[in-house]
Amino acid sequence: MEFCQETFNFEAINTSKFCMADNVLKGRGAQKNISNRFSQNSHEVLDDYLNFCESEGEEADKNKTTYVEVFPKTFVNKVNSPDVGMGYSANPYQGCEHGCVYCYARNSHEYWGYGAGLDFERKILFKKNAPQLLEQKITSKNWKGETIVFSGNTDCYQPLERKKEITRKCLEVMLKWKHPTGIITKNALILRDLDILKEMAKLNIISVNLSITSLSEDTRRLLEPRTASIKQRLKTVETLSKHGIPVRVMMAPIIPSLNSHEILPLVKTVADLGAQDVSYTIVRLNGQIAEIFKDWAYKTIPDKAERILNQIAECHGGNLNDSNWGRRIKGAGTISEQVKTTMEIAKNRYLKDRNRTALDASHYLQLKNPQFKLF
Repeated sequence: MEFCQETFNFEAINTSKFCMADNVLKGRGAQKNISNRFSQNSHEVLDDYLNFCESEGEEADKNKTTYVEVFPKTFVNKVNSPDVGMGYSANPYQGCEHGCVYCYARNSHEYWGYGAGLDFERKILFKKNAPQLLEQKITSKNWKGETIVFSGNTDCYQPLERKKEITRKCLEVMLKWKHPTGIITKNALILRDLDILKEMAKLNIISVNLSITSLSEDTRRLLEPRTASIKQRLKTVETLSKHGIPVRVMMAPIIPSLNSHEILPLVKTVADLGAQDVSYTIVRLNGQIAEIFKDWAYKTIPDKAERILNQIAECHGGNLNDSNWGRRIKGAGTISEQVKTTMEIAKNRYLKDRNRTALDASHYLQLKNPQFKLF
């Protein structure tokens, strides 16, 4: 850490006292509700209305999170995007209280009848029957033991998991069947399930992907207001690694002029703590996220908003979003090439001799079909 601070001075570069607007909604990423594109009766809660109510002594919006149980018929989803690195995902929750303003999953909340803005953070749907549906899937006749990644859409360790323990119960099912499992999270709550993860690591059936977008708490509070602190996440990398649980850090997304300068110090820091690898994406503002992000930028970092938005667009051919497979993840152009080169230098310097091994499906296949070992 001393190397990072002294050499790159990332805290001084990145924060320097963000200049926020007076009407920032603290504790949230999105700063307003926006209309659902698929609902004829959708509406937007306008700031003017909220400000009027406040001046009249009325409370128009309590800003509280509500939780709704849903009853899906299936739980494991086939991922058809060829550039995201997973074949199947499972999401115990829809919507995410973490409130990351850039989150690509916000758009999916519209399919549940809600908005991609504040609704995504305040209307959390949970699937209590997920463990049962999961076991039905992996014990079905035609299932071959492909790795299932928890949190392909929203974080499986968001705050509600502390109470509901749906993710933990799902991991118990995966351990019972010795099934290859991936996890994506940015919450230190994963350490609660260290007992299960250690047993899975012995069988080489678990891999954890921990999202760390910055080493600056000020940046984290702005981008990801209800996530675990950077200190807690770094501790999580260290703890998982010490217990032999493979952990990869995801610097996702990289946002030009906001956290792009932190690549080298971040890679060095997590490498020192035992991370096996670091991956990254360039931010893209698909669907409704463009409006949400722009509104957030002008309210929370008005002095940097134009520069950041212009540089994001430079990474995607002049647009805030790019839907082309492959190119959409890493971007294109001068800034994207600089990010790519810097990441390559960082990984060659700090992660050169670390190899990732594929997860082992043989334990599951033998358990499901004892005759498998004959082959």
